[in-house]
Amino acid sequence: MVLKEIQSPVGVLLAGAVNEGICLLEFTEKERLELQLGRLRKVYGEDLEYGDNRLFPILESQLKEYFEGKRKEFDIPLIVLGTDFQKKAWEALHSVTYGKTNSYEAQAIKIGDKNAVRAVAKANGENRIAILIPCHRIVGKNGDLTGYGGGLWRKKFLLELEGKNSDSPTLPFLPGE
Repeated sequence: MVLKEIQSPVGVLLAGAVNEGICLLEFTEKERLELQLGRLRKVYGEDLEYGDNRLFPILESQLKEYFEGKRKEFDIPLIVLGTDFQKKAWEALHSVTYGKTNSYEAQAIKIGDKNAVRAVAKANGENRIAILIPCHRIVGKNGDLTGYGGGLWRKKFLLELEGKNSDSPTLPFLPGE
């Protein structure tokens, strides 16, 4: 797996990729970044080195378009590593479209277990592909900005960016579909 640092309006992002897809996009000062890198080392059984990957220019271009308000969806291949539950929780995040937010409870209901609110929040915290798997769109039931690994200021920035560039923004919080 190769790594690359990408500059963004919300700070430096660390991207990781293999030939098949992007498997990491995290904020470089995230507290749990070293733990996540350790897990990726175990999966790929190799050292993580800085280098080139054919997907990095595509990722950088799509992120640039996103931060300019021109891109609302990403179409770059992702490699999502996690438990079956985590993968279900992360898949449900894609149903919360650009410019919208939803609650952890609604996400739990979406995956079929209304009692799994805390487990869903924990799974979101383990998401290794920030922005592209949009856990920043999940907020507290009352609309409070809670629980974002990149920091609440980044969550607020991303939601405001999407809100002002959305065709039908629902921000501040209104539950999504």
